[in-house]
Amino acid sequence: MGTEPILVTGASGGSQGGTGRTVAEALLRAGLPVRAFVHRDDGRVAGLKDLGAEIVVGDLREITSVLPALEGVRRAYFTYPVTAGMLDATAVFAAAARANEVERVVAVSQLGSAHNAGTPHMRRHWVAEQVLDRAEIGAVHLRAAVFFENLRVAIGDRGELALPLGSADTVLPLIAADDVADVAAGVLRTADPVDPVLWLAGEIRTSGAAAAALGVPYVDADPERWAESARSIYRDEVTVEHLTQLWTMFAAIGSGHELFQVTESIERYAGHPPRTLGATER
Repeated sequence: MGTEPILVTGASGGSQGGTGRTVAEALLRAGLPVRAFVHRDDGRVAGLKDLGAEIVVGDLREITSVLPALEGVRRAYFTYPVTAGMLDATAVFAAAARANEVERVVAVSQLGSAHNAGTPHMRRHWVAEQVLDRAEIGAVHLRAAVFFENLRVAIGDRGELALPLGSADTVLPLIAADDVADVAAGVLRTADPVDPVLWLAGEIRTSGAAAAALGVPYVDADPERWAESARSIYRDEVTVEHLTQLWTMFAAIGSGHELFQVTESIERYAGHPPRTLGATER
């Protein structure tokens, strides 16, 4: 790799497994130059500045922000929260990356991404993958399982994992957000060819076993009531729609799907075994 900066979006981090911050920090600690793309320059980016990151403030949906941010960049990390605007941001990023001749973009997607996937947001992720592929910018899609952090947010201070997952035997494919970030950093560092799609699942547990690993009981929740209560937690209709349909989709699948297996991509690119739910974070 040369001395060109690696652009990392979502570098401020987030409350539900935001991976951009971890990717940026990993690259900086490896001695690589990072251009951190953030929505606002606030206290959250102070640590990145201390590590030597170049900070760029902008809106991923706005070409006048993204085009100059990618100038001189050959590799980039693209992530967007579960909210409105993902396809707008993807289209802008793809166009700007192609114009700047970017050679590899590592993008966060979802495990079940497909044109006929079980939630609208998963289907949007499939469309986003097509957009990035057609830009011919070396896209690598990280099709990640459910983040551990999603379960922790659902528990909050309520002392139980209440989700519309049906039986306690419903199977969930899970992964630590830090493992997704570590894989992304590994793919951005390597000069070797990488498959355009990497499936990422670090642990497969039933809903009951997942709750037990987090030290709380599992309670099946009514989907409509759960969605209503979730609005006060997430304060975003796209997030609530996606998660409600995601949990009920798993409930319908029940005992699992052929994609529900621990994947070797984590150890290969992150350089360590997958983290486990409930274990002490490093």
